Amino acid sequence: MRVLYLGASSPSSTSGHRAEALRRLGCHVDVLDPYQAVEPHTRGLLGALHYRTGYLMIRSVVNQWLKTQLARHPGHDLCWVDNGELLSLTALQQLKAHATQLVLFNHDDPSGTRDRARFMTLRSAIPAYDLCVVVRPMNVAEFQALGARDVLRVWMSHDEVAHRPIDEARPVDPLYDNDIVFIGRRMKGEGRDLFMLDLIRQGLKPAIWGDNWQSSDVWPALQPYWRGQSLSGQAYVDAIRGARLCIGMLSKGNRDQHTTRTMEIPAAGGLLCAQRTDEHLQLYRDGEEAVFWSSAQECAAHCKALLANPSLREKIRQAGQRRLLANQVGNEDLCRAVLKRLANLQAS
Repeated sequence: MRVLYLGASSPSSTSGHRAEALRRLGCHVDVLDPYQAVEPHTRGLLGALHYRTGYLMIRSVVNQWLKTQLARHPGHDLCWVDNGELLSLTALQQLKAHATQLVLFNHDDPSGTRDRARFMTLRSAIPAYDLCVVVRPMNVAEFQALGARDVLRVWMSHDEVAHRPIDEARPVDPLYDNDIVFIGRRMKGEGRDLFMLDLIRQGLKPAIWGDNWQSSDVWPALQPYWRGQSLSGQAYVDAIRGARLCIGMLSKGNRDQHTTRTMEIPAAGGLLCAQRTDEHLQLYRDGEEAVFWSSAQECAAHCKALLANPSLREKIRQAGQRRLLANQVGNEDLCRAVLKRLANLQAS
């Protein structure tokens, strides 16, 4: 199968991981990165403006870029659009003339309220896709109301290659040897900074990696625990497997009940310690395959108990890895499910 993949082309990006997963399944994949086309138009304050206006003012830039790119490529059996925030209905009409089927995959929350302006262009193009793939149960009905022809709900995923430890016997860098780690950005209004401060005040020493933490009102108290900007690639995997416990945080604004970290932490050899939700409880047995909490106080209690009990900690960590594999929530699993759904649609 020949696949035209439209998404961020960086090999370390989640989009790049999914393109590689399709290749591992035997697809011939050509990647086009629309973000490169708009990069000169989205620097600095302009980027913030376009983000908040649904990229309306640069639709013509994307459309012309796409026309030029498609002229250089033969036809494809499938066009896989990852995210889709830059592609208007006009762009999708060009793609429909080029590929037999069009699929949209988006693991954000484009039909929710937090980023409603950002995904204005995407929502207007939803009726053009043969299949829309979403990761939240409520997105299914919301996409259908926006005119989606077919909607498939899947779990967020890890990557079978990018997120596995290359050599579990290889010692990690001492920088990544920590009792507790949190890898993620500080998001305004989500309270992640106050949560970390609660853990610190209860005697724990979380290692924090991620962007935007300096903007917190409690930055002076957090600064000694901040290790640096966002991690990717092998550094990301090593920071997870080098920690005794890995904190998983949700985004209330994105209506999260699980995240990519939910899968990536066990995949990389870490022990998941995350907020208790219905979806987390569907994925892992609490206290046996992961540990869940409903408050900073409960989280701290779990951390202290497990740090004092290495054998139990290792038992839960290994059980979490086994359950992850049984859940079949890797990128290859995701791609197989999408390709199967598309084949069924084509046959019907």
